[in-house]
Amino acid sequence: MKSYTTSISEPKAQYAKLVPVMLCFFAMGFVDLVGIASNYVQADLGLSNAQANILPSLVFFWFLIFSVPTGMLMNRIGRKKTVLLSLLITFASLFLPILGDSYGLMLVSFSLLGIGNALMQTSLNPLLSNIVNPDKLASNLTFGQFVKAIASFLAPYIAMWGATQTLPTFGLGWRILFPIYMVIAIIAVLLLGSTPIEEKEADKASSFKDCFSLLGKSFVLLSFIGIMCHVGIDVGTNTTAPKILMERIGMTLAEAGFATSLYFIFRTAGCFIGAFILQRVRSKPFFAVSVFLMLLAMGGLFFFHSKTAIFICIALIGFGNSNIFPIIFSQALLTLPNKQNEVSGLMIMGLFGGTIFPLAMGVASDVMGQNGAIAVMAVGVVYLCFYMLRMKK
Repeated sequence: MKSYTTSISEPKAQYAKLVPVMLCFFAMGFVDLVGIASNYVQADLGLSNAQANILPSLVFFWFLIFSVPTGMLMNRIGRKKTVLLSLLITFASLFLPILGDSYGLMLVSFSLLGIGNALMQTSLNPLLSNIVNPDKLASNLTFGQFVKAIASFLAPYIAMWGATQTLPTFGLGWRILFPIYMVIAIIAVLLLGSTPIEEKEADKASSFKDCFSLLGKSFVLLSFIGIMCHVGIDVGTNTTAPKILMERIGMTLAEAGFATSLYFIFRTAGCFIGAFILQRVRSKPFFAVSVFLMLLAMGGLFFFHSKTAIFICIALIGFGNSNIFPIIFSQALLTLPNKQNEVSGLMIMGLFGGTIFPLAMGVASDVMGQNGAIAVMAVGVVYLCFYMLRMKK
């Protein structure tokens, strides 16, 4: 068992390791640019809702393919090297849109972004467990989600600035977002690469059968589906919030893009507050309050047509959904402490919900308007209510 004496007796050394890891959490947030980016690509190329929603769906499709193999890769090369590899792939994904904005190029870019993020989310969360005490894992994962959310809510602002700015953006317009985040990815590679982090050696290399057999554990399976619902609600709100305002209020895309930022502002605030609350309050009651806020907001989105009311509902979803992932993830990791790499791969594979939900929402919204998309997200919230009943204290 790994000793945590160093992180207790030498807090400065611990913080020195946390800084580059938290910058990687910021880079992890780059994946959330797909929501606002897909809206701009849809406007630029005249795509239907279903066609535009392929972009965020494609990003999260790769979590299904790469998450479990990444868990196995970590057993071979270590968590830190896997995070560094993920950052290099993310760099490539952010470089491509600088070359153009064709549909094919964006599909390739978003695919690489999804692959890089699948590797990063699978390896970065357990890498954090090598730095902090186990009883502080949930709160530190929540703080990591807070840092990630900063990148998420900045993305719509940067894209909006690029689309409307009179100053030179090198002809990129809203795509100026990509080179800005690309530079940060480079800095993250340099900082993490120069930071020594002691890792616990894996007991043995795992096979696909070993990994997937863990889904036979009922709570691991429930957590896997819970992650799918969380990310489906996250990506769904990210993508659909501007469309609700455009459909009901008649806003332009540039004006409605604030809804995505509003979601991430409150998700960021929720992560920041949750990082402190979870050090003092048990996960289950905090999880219950979070799910109730989302349930209330989904009901409101079905009926409200005023801008203020819609903004309040979006804010409640952002705040409520902010701590769902770290709570589910930490509960799953601590259920099988000797299989954390494998469990991490399975949990991150659950981010495939980011593919299923937008596709279903795109089809539903083409048929029923944005109420159809809201109904799909509401199903995910109802499942989280069921998951809460099975949670450990």
